[in-house]
Amino acid sequence: MSLLPANTPLYSHPLPQIEQWLKDQGCQQDDTQLHCWFVQRPSWQAELWLDIEQIVVRYIQAGENGQDIQRAFKYSLSREDIEQAVFSGP
Repeated sequence: MSLLPANTPLYSHPLPQIEQWLKDQGCQQDDTQLHCWFVQRPSWQAELWLDIEQIVVRYIQAGENGQDIQRAFKYSLSREDIEQAVFSGP
């Protein structure tokens, strides 16, 4: 399944394409809460939620004193912008 152009707002992508995009980024879907995803990189790990109006990302123990950092990205942003913001890390 191919993704829509990178400059297309994420809300223009059907859910199966968004899910495939997350899988392509190395994310794993929660088996019981299907809107929740987990991604791990060498220097950070994060939980992602597909919320109603935005993607919420919580970088686990990425802040000062090991605090979590949480960010939200509206679906009106392009797929490329969200990809760069989320997967570049905290």
